[in-house]
Amino acid sequence: MYEFVTVRVAGWLAAVGRIGHFVSDAARGSRDVRSWAGLAAFQMRRIGVQSLPLALLIAVFTGVVLALQASYSLSGATPIYFVGTLVEKTVLMELAPVLTGLALAGRVGANIAAELGTMRVTEQVDALETLAYDPYSYLVVPRILAATLMFPVVVALAMGTGVVAGWVTSVWQLDLSTNDYVKGLRIFFQPKDVWYGLVKSLSFGLAIGLIGCMKGLATSGGAEGVGRNTTQAVVIGAGMILVLDAFWAVVLL
Repeated sequence: MYEFVTVRVAGWLAAVGRIGHFVSDAARGSRDVRSWAGLAAFQMRRIGVQSLPLALLIAVFTGVVLALQASYSLSGATPIYFVGTLVEKTVLMELAPVLTGLALAGRVGANIAAELGTMRVTEQVDALETLAYDPYSYLVVPRILAATLMFPVVVALAMGTGVVAGWVTSVWQLDLSTNDYVKGLRIFFQPKDVWYGLVKSLSFGLAIGLIGCMKGLATSGGAEGVGRNTTQAVVIGAGMILVLDAFWAVVLL
């Protein structure tokens, strides 16, 4: 038992060391602005703009389902305009950031890990080093920066879409007037509802970008290794989103 615990603790400490070393190298690479500035804009389009259809689709159905379930739960118990309150609070503070983050953990995290993993096993990363390019400033920094900056943008659009979808559903399916829905939105609204979700989404983007890049550059073993590390990037990224969600709930609420 003692040996098992010792091995596990040593493994965790080694993992922490690898993370610290990776973050240090990425921070050093961020100083070479000329290498990553142009690439960051390209990655922002891939990570942010191309993720919008998936994020907005999730937001639409989230708003629809929340409005219907809120109406069912509040039936005969509280004023019906509280449908707007429940949709606003739930979408802005929790479901838009978390569901969008989980979806992008699969799309963005897998893409980053697979792309960098393929470059690693085909020795393209080694070729960059041979040509005196820093892989961190050329490959890692643009992806992490793009994920960190674009996640809040995508989540903000998902927030608005979810609230609008809840309004449309309330008017068409629940016979709730627009004035009543807006009354429910405004009655308990606080600016914190918005920036709380955006702060969470920013940390989600940083975590997904960091994990995807780490797993990608740590790939070995050919195609099997690429598949394995890509899967690990998605699983670990999704787990980190849930951990960060709980962390921010404790810290900010």
